[in-house]
Amino acid sequence: MTDETHDPSAVSWVDGAGPGSDFPVQNLPLGIFSEAKGLRRPGVAIGDYILDLVSAADLLDEEWREDLSQPILNAWLSRGPETHRALRQRLFELLTDERYRDDLEVHLIGQSEVRMHVPCLIGDYTDFYVGIHHATNVGKQFRPDNPLLPNYKYVPIGYHGRASSVRPSGEPVTRPRGQRKPPDAETPDYGPSRRLDYELELGMWIGRGNDLGQPIPIGEAGEHIAGFCLLNDWSARDLQAWEYQPLGPFLAKNFLTSVSPWIVTADALEPFRKALPPRAQGDPQPLPYLDDPSDRASGGLAIQLEVTLTSARMRSEGIAPHVLSRGSADAAMYWSAAQIVAHHSSNGCNLQPGDLIATGTLSTDSDEGLGSMLEISRGGKQPLTLPTGETRSFLEDGDEVTLRAWCEREGAVRIGLGECVGRVVPPA
Repeated sequence: MTDETHDPSAVSWVDGAGPGSDFPVQNLPLGIFSEAKGLRRPGVAIGDYILDLVSAADLLDEEWREDLSQPILNAWLSRGPETHRALRQRLFELLTDERYRDDLEVHLIGQSEVRMHVPCLIGDYTDFYVGIHHATNVGKQFRPDNPLLPNYKYVPIGYHGRASSVRPSGEPVTRPRGQRKPPDAETPDYGPSRRLDYELELGMWIGRGNDLGQPIPIGEAGEHIAGFCLLNDWSARDLQAWEYQPLGPFLAKNFLTSVSPWIVTADALEPFRKALPPRAQGDPQPLPYLDDPSDRASGGLAIQLEVTLTSARMRSEGIAPHVLSRGSADAAMYWSAAQIVAHHSSNGCNLQPGDLIATGTLSTDSDEGLGSMLEISRGGKQPLTLPTGETRSFLEDGDEVTLRAWCEREGAVRIGLGECVGRVVPPA
């Protein structure tokens, strides 16, 4: 469903919100920001600016003001898609109509002048594994003849992560310590990870939740997704290889998860939805609780993804970032966002406003679209070479990884999800 807020001819009077911006008036993502020594509060990104929703509250519906004055967005997200859509339409009116310019300009703050925060108090964080090409690539390294386990094409695989260590873009990535056992060693030792990696993922913010014991039907799952962000689930592969059996990842991943700070709403992404690709010949069809005609027709997300890396030496020499991968979410995801939410709640698990759900690493079927160093370097066997001549199998101290994402197609205005940035620093 699209409306006047998706009109490609609409332009904002705000400087920097024109073509090429991540944040034109057709986007309007929400986030939490603060100025120096100031309180955290909600804002909406428009061009190079943030519209302060607290100071501009008099121009918004009185019923919204309490929830839009909190230092987190949980209460606002709980209101559901109808209210979210009404705010979007009001903001679109304010930011395109010149009559409001004098009233609103005083409430605009440069994005470079603020600090961004995680937009919600995250009660629970769940990481899925819906990138089938990533799952296949990693599986081949351990099980060359049987890379995907039998359940993969029947059930969206996921595990619960650590919500307390989710941080906004820009937070330093302290190299974790842990137990490691190289294949040629008889016993493990303890120390800094030698195989630190990134993971290119999308995050989903839950809006309206569900009661315990009441699953979310697949046809209604989209109404519970308030929006999307970029997510980097940093991974210590050597710690992971030693600890993950029999219960899965633990210390190898819970030391830090980075998210981009803006919640790009499901409404903003509406023009960029597409049909889910048909299942490959021989693949099982989804079980009925994971199958919905509407999701089949428009559950795909045409989100373009990019990862770049700069080393400390590259930055000191002024060398442009090295592109590690470029791909798209719809080409990487075997299960849709709605299927993820429906499955997560299918046993009666209650999702709550502000919960964070990640897709898992999103890799395409080509070398240009691999979403982790583990895949790019073939488990460390084929190091890549940076423009300086430096080589990398995994991340070194001083390396900075930047995730970017955007949507564009003919007949629609390009929008972006912004950036998710992290720089590796030595262990404390």
